[in-house]
Order: sequence, then structure tokens, then C-alpha cells
Amino acid sequence: MTLTFTLDPAVTPDLRDGLLDLWTDVSNAGGAVGFVAPVDRETIRPELVKHFAGMAGGRTRLLVAHDEGGRVAATAFLAFNTHRLMTHWVWLYTVMVHPRHQGRGYGRDLLAAAADAARTFEGTEAIRLTCRGGHGLERFYGSCGYKEVGRIPGAIRVAPGDDRDDIVMLLPLT
Repeated sequence: MTLTFTLDPAVTPDLRDGLLDLWTDVSNAGGAVGFVAPVDRETIRPELVKHFAGMAGGRTRLLVAHDEGGRVAATAFLAFNTHRLMTHWVWLYTVMVHPRHQGRGYGRDLLAAAADAARTFEGTEAIRLTCRGGHGLERFYGSCGYKEVGRIPGAIRVAPGDDRDDIVMLLPLT
């Protein structure tokens, strides 16, 4: 099975619902995408609306992957910097692959597609992301070419007494 990637798809009710389902399923499977399980679609909806507002304002781009059945299988958002001294790199965030598709190399495919997309953005020289410690995500991103460039110990509190590092990763594109 292969995924079909689309940058800046039309936001339709089907896409919105697919993104909500993806984000909910990833979160409930233990994914580190801004929530702690258990969550439902209505908990996630306001955050997705913020992402859509960024897209409507031209500050954010959506990369989405559909599986052969047409279902949303993976996604990542790329956000432009608004600070005039930092416009040469973009943020990558809310990077998700549906649990039913994990372990097939689709995460690597998603990151490669995000890098390809970022290379088309005029003046973009790097991608920066942060990830939550305790999941081994820094090893995965590292295997995809990202370098750890910073770490803030205990910056993310997932539960009382469960603080995780906020890890900053960078992928040079040039």
C-alpha cells in the first residue's frame, strides 16, 4: 500500500473529519501530538480550528496523506515564521501517522514529503520541530536527518509528577 501526499488540499468536511479522526486515534494510541489520552474529537476540534485559521491566514500549510481507501492516513503542518530574522526556516508540527499504518515506513515518507514541500517555499533553508521526550521520537527524527539542537528538561507536564523534556530538532535543507 502506498500513500498519496497532497500539499494544501481543499478543506472539505471529509478532510476535516478525517483529520479529527486521525488526531484522536493517534492521541488515544499514546502519540505525542499535544494531548494526553483519553481524548475525543470534540476535545481536539478547537485545536484543529486554530490550525485551519493559520492556513486561512497564509501562515500555515497542510501536508496530508491518504491511503488507498481514500482515508486520511498521515499529516503534518508547516508554519512560516513571522519574525523578520527567522524567515529562513519553517516549523513542522502535529506530525502524525495513523496507528493502523505505523511500522510501514510511512513516517519517513511523511517527513521526506514535508522536506520536499519546504524546499519549494522561497528562502526556506531548514525545518525546525519540537518533540516530547520519553517516546524515543528524537531517535526517529534523528534517523531521518534531523539533529537535536536543544532540550528543555521537564518543560512538558503530561500528568502530575510526569514531566517530559521538550526536544528541539533541526533539518537543514541546503
